[in-house]
Amino acid sequence: MMNNTMKNPVGNLPKGTVIIGKWHKHKYTILKTLGYGATGYVYLTEGPNGFAALKISENSMSITSEVNVLRHFSKVRGFSLGPSLLDVDDWENGRVGTGRFSFYVMEYLKGHALHIFIQGRGMEWTGILILQLLTDLQTLHQEGWVFGDLKPDNLIVTESPPKIRLLDVGGTTLQGRAIKEFTEFFDRGYWGLGSRKADASYDLFAVAMIMIHICYPKQFQKTGEGGLHQLNEYIRKNAWLNKHESVLVRALKGNYQSALEMKMDMLGLMSKRQDNPALKQKYTPPPTNNRSTKAKVATNVHVPQNKQGSTKKGWTETAVLLSAILLAYFFYLYGQIM
Repeated sequence: MMNNTMKNPVGNLPKGTVIIGKWHKHKYTILKTLGYGATGYVYLTEGPNGFAALKISENSMSITSEVNVLRHFSKVRGFSLGPSLLDVDDWENGRVGTGRFSFYVMEYLKGHALHIFIQGRGMEWTGILILQLLTDLQTLHQEGWVFGDLKPDNLIVTESPPKIRLLDVGGTTLQGRAIKEFTEFFDRGYWGLGSRKADASYDLFAVAMIMIHICYPKQFQKTGEGGLHQLNEYIRKNAWLNKHESVLVRALKGNYQSALEMKMDMLGLMSKRQDNPALKQKYTPPPTNNRSTKAKVATNVHVPQNKQGSTKKGWTETAVLLSAILLAYFFYLYGQIM
């Protein structure tokens, strides 16, 4: 979930540790560590309502900030921009550090890491998941926030139906301010392609780097000044990335003004190439032009006497069929990205 390795007094709490809230008295038993970062540790716990993710820190200000973000997100109707907030409290333990820590408990999103999901389902799902991510980012940006530390570790794909979800709002920043948390590979400042000011284009740069990372999971190092030239070389070496070069380059340059604009360009590329799960189902190629095929068609289809009328009818049927396919495709996409 996070990759900052700073020392933290509530880090690496052993399995079985029981955290009891000072105010609400709810008990949470630690099962394992989910991640850690600049503002604290996240644990999988079992509490009053089953499994939950608990984030704890000695920095009460950072916990308060993240809680406010989650509360704000919960008010956005029709969207799940982050995990649901379940509880906020303090933990007093004289044996650990200062002895008093703040924590909050959130919904535990069960699913697969982004790269694991794509490995299992195939690269054709990458486009669908990126469209979903851009949809959520558009809403997030309209609410005045930037996710900031956007990377695969902060994403999870839930099942039935597959849906990409955002995790760990610790890096979420109000637009116009300096980014609070970042990871170098996904940060435009590291690549010399922009500032660390929180705006929509900062997140969209990270989306492009996530797409690159999916194809290069080992995260290549920056050479020299880095920049667009180096990233372009990797884009052109990979067949899938090369098909998306126009979108990737615009995002890396910071030319998109909104996530919606990037999403529409992605949709345009996908509709041209048909590289998505909806169009790969039950697709039958048109008949070949050999004589045997023509003979079979001729014996089963009534041919009208009026040749001109037949041509018009053929074009009409073709147009209706194509329209039906396109409508089915876009309804499928609509269901996946909304």
